[in-house]
Amino acid sequence: MQEVLNQISGIVWGPFLLILLVGTGVYLTLRLGFLQFRSLGYALKLAFSPGKQDKKSKGDISHYQALTTAMAATIGTGNIAGVATAVVLGGPGAVFWMWITAVFGMATKYAEAILAVKYRTTDKNGQISGGPMYYLERGLKQKWLAILFALFGAIAAFGIGNMVQSNSVSDALVQTFSIPTWVTGVVLTALAALVLLGGIKSIGKVTSFFVPIMALFYVIGALIIIFMNLELVPGAFATIFTDAFTGSAIGGGLLGTAIRYGVARGVFSNEAGLGSAPIAAAAAKTDYPGRQALVSMTQVLIDTLIVCTMTGLTIVMANQYGGGLDGADLTSASFEVFLGSAGGYIVAIGLVFFAFSTIVGWSYYGEKCFGYLTNDRGLGIYKILFVGFVFVGAIVQLDLVWTFADIMNGLMAFPNLIGLLFLSGVVASETKKFLAVAKKEKQAEREAKYSS
Repeated sequence: MQEVLNQISGIVWGPFLLILLVGTGVYLTLRLGFLQFRSLGYALKLAFSPGKQDKKSKGDISHYQALTTAMAATIGTGNIAGVATAVVLGGPGAVFWMWITAVFGMATKYAEAILAVKYRTTDKNGQISGGPMYYLERGLKQKWLAILFALFGAIAAFGIGNMVQSNSVSDALVQTFSIPTWVTGVVLTALAALVLLGGIKSIGKVTSFFVPIMALFYVIGALIIIFMNLELVPGAFATIFTDAFTGSAIGGGLLGTAIRYGVARGVFSNEAGLGSAPIAAAAAKTDYPGRQALVSMTQVLIDTLIVCTMTGLTIVMANQYGGGLDGADLTSASFEVFLGSAGGYIVAIGLVFFAFSTIVGWSYYGEKCFGYLTNDRGLGIYKILFVGFVFVGAIVQLDLVWTFADIMNGLMAFPNLIGLLFLSGVVASETKKFLAVAKKEKQAEREAKYSS
């Protein structure tokens, strides 16, 4: 079964999907006039200084909470283990192709969020739902694609967003601190239940506090290494850029090894194009779809261009990637080269935080996908099962589950990317509308400033 699933995963995550993912980002970048560069400053301002719109606008959570919920789901094991795997399989040049994927992925993430907010719905209890399943049904008028996306998403949540994360935590804690896997399972399950059973408002409150702390903890550790070894940084960048364009990196099949693994792990890290993050974006309090879309766009910048870069630089500087280590073990060994045993603790604790946050974020995604399929019937059972599988993941081996979830994640992308491409005209129209409003707001702010 593992052999069969590996072959299926290789097909799903083959060159066609990777080209489609990056190609969609390139197309949207051109159609939106390189929006991710032109409006990045304004997007960061919106993300980290919530304005009056959050209070008076329709939605369940703030711009910032929607951003941190999405970041909670995406900043996970991929930022620690995924980068290391990309470097081992594709060479240091894979980091460069992760950057390229992120740059164009920002446009993809923007488009996903703008459609999610535009086509979101409100149920009889006043709760908001949105995401690819809604813009595929209400915007593209293709309910069968919406059902496929929701089905793949509801299943993938149990794997990539649940069991493989709790398994990563239990492995890290038993190796670093000798904590039994069942103890980790009990604690994780209890914490997950406390957060998840409270719904999106509870998740939003936890992630808005939790995500900045966990990201800063890990990034500061990496920055200490970089600043203590500044003489190694130019050489690390030179290795990444040189390796990205060598014959081995760009040769070998339709996609070269560096390109293939850099793109695959970049997408796996920030999930741009997979359709997961717009489910959280749809719940944001916002007056215009474009406003939340700009906030969502910054997630890719933080996730891949900052956090993954810190990991990649440390691994290349430590030069341990040719010794048979892989995944989190390689990242841990690289940190230990510079910080001793403290480096291993930073990676282990960072992995715990990252993985738990992914469980929290993906629980909401899975719940919304399941609710779409069942018209919100059986959500209580789904939540209880999700929490229960956190414990299962902590105590069992998960190669089969990981591969199956990987396939479901890839399959989510196909209907979502079809929606993005065919609804790109709506994205462009909504963007033009919002940028005109934003321009007037900036003008009004300048006039108010001068008059005072």
